Amino acid sequence: MPETALRSRAERRRAAFRRKAGRAARLFVLLTVLIDATGMGLIFPVMPDLLEQLTGQNLAGAAVWGGILGTAYSAMQFLFGPVVGNLSDAYGRRPVMLTALLVMTMDYLLLALAHTVTLILIGRIIGGIMAATHATAAAYMADISTPEEKGRNFGLIGAAFGVGFVLGPVLGSLASVIDLRAPFWIAGALAAANLVFGWFVLPETVSRSIRRPFSWARANPLASFSAIGRLPGLAPLLAVFALFNLAGYVYPAVWSFFGKARFGWDPLHIGLSLAAFGVAMALVQGVLVGPAIQRFGVWRTVTVGFALEIVAFLFYGVVSDPVLALAFTPLAAIAGLGGPALQQIMSNTAGDDQQGELQGVLSSVAAIAMGTSPLIMTAIFAFFTREATPLYAPGMPFIAAAAMMALALVILLRAQRKARREQQG
Repeated sequence: MPETALRSRAERRRAAFRRKAGRAARLFVLLTVLIDATGMGLIFPVMPDLLEQLTGQNLAGAAVWGGILGTAYSAMQFLFGPVVGNLSDAYGRRPVMLTALLVMTMDYLLLALAHTVTLILIGRIIGGIMAATHATAAAYMADISTPEEKGRNFGLIGAAFGVGFVLGPVLGSLASVIDLRAPFWIAGALAAANLVFGWFVLPETVSRSIRRPFSWARANPLASFSAIGRLPGLAPLLAVFALFNLAGYVYPAVWSFFGKARFGWDPLHIGLSLAAFGVAMALVQGVLVGPAIQRFGVWRTVTVGFALEIVAFLFYGVVSDPVLALAFTPLAAIAGLGGPALQQIMSNTAGDDQQGELQGVLSSVAAIAMGTSPLIMTAIFAFFTREATPLYAPGMPFIAAAAMMALALVILLRAQRKARREQQG
């Protein structure tokens, strides 16, 4: 049979699957992202007090430990993102996501029982490995989406992350009244419940026509970067994606410490402030991304989102009034329009049999940023809040983030001009 006929039949089968993909399966994928974000957010409100308690150090010292934990978590995502992505291309999305939920459940139990920094570190390492399945969730969404739908569906993933960003800090701050480790018991129960749900409702999306044998060579993060980076126009976009994440992780890296130092917030107030941001982000990602891309186009949506990110970071760098900080939350959330639009551009560049690999690479890029950002941001925070600091400025990490986003915007605009020239030529 001619190759074009085979390709046509495969495309028809994939279109039929997209129509049949149940709402329950889509809900499971979104819940998986939500629970991952919830588990991440649970620790934010209790982190300053928990690390001060476990280490016996002051707030600046606890912030450095927070950076170490964040880096360990991210290092595992970097190393295992391509592995998990390639495993899902070879063996399917379903077994990868279900296995990850099982391990996540056990990991939360470890964190709930941990009474030393070493055990917390081990727990965060395991959590980082399992968080690499975020790439599989994104690949699943790519599998069941048309090229035009990908930005909207990636926005739904962002919305799920935003809801988790709300749920995690709220549960963490409320449960911290009972015990600093109580939030981990809640996260473990949520992961276990989603595992049971997924077992019954999640169909496989990797068909024989796009299944690709697993290769350790391709699972190597550097090899995956090389393979994906060779796709036309993708290399500069990977750099933009890295800077976007490097800057964006300033929020989870220092917000808890920033809130305590700048405004004197306790875990409850920190959790509520993060919840407000999460609600706004979920609304933007779930409701506005699709219409924004339809109205303005995918490239312009990324550009506007990045410009708003710069404004938001500069604002938080200098704000001293907690009421103003909270009032600015909606604009800071609207800046999140750029992320899903950027993912749509990159996803449409890769083939159907490379979606898992691409999302694995993006997971690794995000992990590098997530690992590097806490070290950079907490070090900046510690320097500008220590007793002997020449300038007391808890918001300085946000100024650094604004500079990173400015560089990302410059690279993005150059890549856009190059893409337009190639289309015209």
